[in-house]
Amino acid sequence: MSDEFDQILIFSSQPDFVDRLTKIRAGVFEATHFNYGSDEDEQLDAILDEVSRRGDAAIAEFTERFDGVKLSPEQFRVSKEDLAKAHNEIDPQLLKSIRQAIGNVKKYQTEIFIGNKNTHPGIKYTPIKRVGICVPGASAPLPSTVIMTAVPAQVAGVREIVVVSPPKYDGDIHPATLGVCYELGIYEVYRIGGAQAVMALAKGTERIKPNVDKIVGPGNQWVQMAKKKVLGLVGIDSIAGPSEVLIIANDKANPAWVAADMLSQTEHDPGSAVLFTDSQKFAENVLDELKKQVKQLQRAGRTLECLKKYGGIVMFDNMGDVTDWANLLAAEHLEIQCGDESRKIADKIENAGAIFIGEYSPVAVGDYWAGPSHTLPTGRGARFSSALTSNDFVKSISIIEYDKKKLAESADDIIRLAEAEGLDAHAKSVRIRQQQ
Repeated sequence: MSDEFDQILIFSSQPDFVDRLTKIRAGVFEATHFNYGSDEDEQLDAILDEVSRRGDAAIAEFTERFDGVKLSPEQFRVSKEDLAKAHNEIDPQLLKSIRQAIGNVKKYQTEIFIGNKNTHPGIKYTPIKRVGICVPGASAPLPSTVIMTAVPAQVAGVREIVVVSPPKYDGDIHPATLGVCYELGIYEVYRIGGAQAVMALAKGTERIKPNVDKIVGPGNQWVQMAKKKVLGLVGIDSIAGPSEVLIIANDKANPAWVAADMLSQTEHDPGSAVLFTDSQKFAENVLDELKKQVKQLQRAGRTLECLKKYGGIVMFDNMGDVTDWANLLAAEHLEIQCGDESRKIADKIENAGAIFIGEYSPVAVGDYWAGPSHTLPTGRGARFSSALTSNDFVKSISIIEYDKKKLAESADDIIRLAEAEGLDAHAKSVRIRQQQ
């Protein structure tokens, strides 16, 4: 197995360093989201068109074809009784943890909410009215996705929240996901997923209420590309790719912990995990830990393949080069485990979805607990976008209020600018007020 792991260790001094690092980081995103051709694009367009034209009948057909579950339109929506039943069956200790996680997210999202700090008379913030949330239907339940998307929306004052998730768990949505919806007071939940669910949210159908104003949440390439297609008809959060982590660590870090954090991302399959360090001895120790720990995982084979394709341990000469490259990569999750230097290094980071400072701040803390949403920019999206927050669920309206005196003071300048653009009607709309 050692030969399989040798390719993971990369030195920045190697001639092919840039190519190898680029392949690792770009590969996981491109392989799952942009590496499909005209046939797939035509298939996606066909799905969206069918749902747009035929509504519920098309959704039922696609649910049976893609999810293997036959549902009538009357069965799309989860009843409030089923939501309550799922909630009642949640383990009491798990429910306690869920409630605390909700509280943590609510507290953080309230504190950063710009709508609570509206002190300028020239702007007004109003919440989006209706939001759709896509929750993946993986083999494991994903109640955290509901928390991390719905709670920020609720803090912003969104009145209507709709959840869609494919019936992948015994022909239904996993009870844990349904239970969290009930806990949050979300009673409009549909057993549909994929591109067909995205279009149903965007346009509505006979059984699904009129369109939402914004769609958020993760999903596979079909969900993400469908979100891209409906952008403009509705708003979206982002085109999200597979999970990724970049870890900056020196010889003060625990190699076993760093290896565990890398494997926690590659077990997503696909998922990317890269370590930057300036210590060769530490790099070799982490490599040894990866070899040992991967064998102990339930998904050992798939995790190892993912690690080989989308993982790497990169040796740099100094930490200055490390931070420069970290900013270029703009990772979704950035862990910094460098002892007392961790916060100092964090201050030099300009591009990251979320920064986890110190050896006791693994990505899992952000995924479930800390308060910031785990819906983060991927694929170098952190260069220009941010984590989903309560502020993404409000829109600003500019307020302009002039009286006669104020308009008179500015009239000549406004008229001059309008005439310079050849828009005489614009100029006259001001001039006519000056003639009275």
